[in-house]
Amino acid sequence: MNTYTQQSAWKQLRGIMPAAYRLPDDFLPQEEWWDWQGHRIHLDCYRNPQAPAKVILFHGVGTNGRQMQMVLGHVLAKHGYETIAIDMPTYGLTEVNPNKTVVYDDWIQLGSDYIDWEKQKDNRPVFLYGLSAGGMETYDVAAKNKKVKGIIGMTFLDQRNPMVRTATVHDWVVDRVGTPLMPLAVKLGLGKLKIPMRLASKMSALCNSKAAMKVFYQDLTSAGNSASIAFLNSYMFHDLVCEPEQFDVCPVLLTQPEADTWTPLALSEPFLNRIKRVPVQTVLLPNGGHYPVEAEALAALHQAVLDFIQTHLN
Repeated sequence: MNTYTQQSAWKQLRGIMPAAYRLPDDFLPQEEWWDWQGHRIHLDCYRNPQAPAKVILFHGVGTNGRQMQMVLGHVLAKHGYETIAIDMPTYGLTEVNPNKTVVYDDWIQLGSDYIDWEKQKDNRPVFLYGLSAGGMETYDVAAKNKKVKGIIGMTFLDQRNPMVRTATVHDWVVDRVGTPLMPLAVKLGLGKLKIPMRLASKMSALCNSKAAMKVFYQDLTSAGNSASIAFLNSYMFHDLVCEPEQFDVCPVLLTQPEADTWTPLALSEPFLNRIKRVPVQTVLLPNGGHYPVEAEALAALHQAVLDFIQTHLN
């Protein structure tokens, strides 16, 4: 059974982050596993029965759960919150059911089911945080489950918007040729074929640190991962659980890295501007890249999330 204790990639990435924001050796997450639909889901946890709220962390298509704890979760835990980072199937250390082809809708269902699983233990408030594609995942999971007090996203990307799709895929060939052919490829039985995420998306813009990108690319559990055509098709042509005009579950916070060259603010605004029934707030993270390793960005991220949770806790 693999654990992050045995993995070097996150430790190398930790060494690149500012010293004051590094995940310390004496405060590492507890690793757990949760059985879901034949998958053995890896959970990176800071359990705290006295915590006033739980924060569930979702990674994107270039990261994993341990990297979510590094960028945010461990800081929330130090401030007294219980945090759980989920390795979605095909990412991180989750063991995938070999008899199933994972699609993006599975991630949404898993997120909702996991909230229900936590709610069976106690009824403490639940907040969701998502980085990159995890941002819109928080939206869909909250819309599906409804038992959520607030959602926080590093981006909110509606892939139905041609501007978003063009800006986030690898290049114009993927945009104009590859993506439109995905549904046909799945129908022809090619859904299990895998494509490196660095060729499918603009993964080179995941982090503004060249040293960090070298680590990310070598990590097969995050940015070095490959995704099946079936998964990519389900993600690119995903129908939202509900349209933003109808979303009334909880407040929304966008923590937008200011120097994000992959998903700048203009890609999230068209979607967020349509949400009218709940408060929507945007906080810019100074000098931050898509996965922020910059001290100013991390400081702003941590304070914004802490303020948001405290404001909407009751």
